[in-house]
Amino acid sequence: MLKVGDQAPLFEADSTEGLIRLEDFIGKRPVVLIFYPMDETPGCTAQLCAVRDNKKKYDALGAVVIGVNPGTMKDHRLFAERHGLDFPIAVDKDEQIRKLYDVGKILGLFLQQRIVYVIDKQGRIVYAYKGSPPAEVLLEVILNSR
Repeated sequence: MLKVGDQAPLFEADSTEGLIRLEDFIGKRPVVLIFYPMDETPGCTAQLCAVRDNKKKYDALGAVVIGVNPGTMKDHRLFAERHGLDFPIAVDKDEQIRKLYDVGKILGLFLQQRIVYVIDKQGRIVYAYKGSPPAEVLLEVILNSR
């Protein structure tokens, strides 16, 4: 897991909302990067629906939220449509983003860990958390990093 103060590794990936390049946000907007284990599991659904429920608050702070998972585009689109997820979910092909961000594996190396990073406008990691932090915590971190 990367640490607070580390420079966020740049990446590019296809997502449910088109191509995403982290460098497009550097200097402009903070980014919340959510690594989650699997589409449609109870914990992941609850986590990403909580993000959806607070999306207007993230938008008001100028933050971009990106889910990251190695699943297929088809599965990500179905998941997003089924739950009304209105933020991009990146397809982490060959788990390259997971590896760049030092996100470990769980359940016998089958699934990636649940880790959330907040990246400030300068591209520095200002928050790193293993698990699913409350939206209020993430929003406060974003507010304080502006």
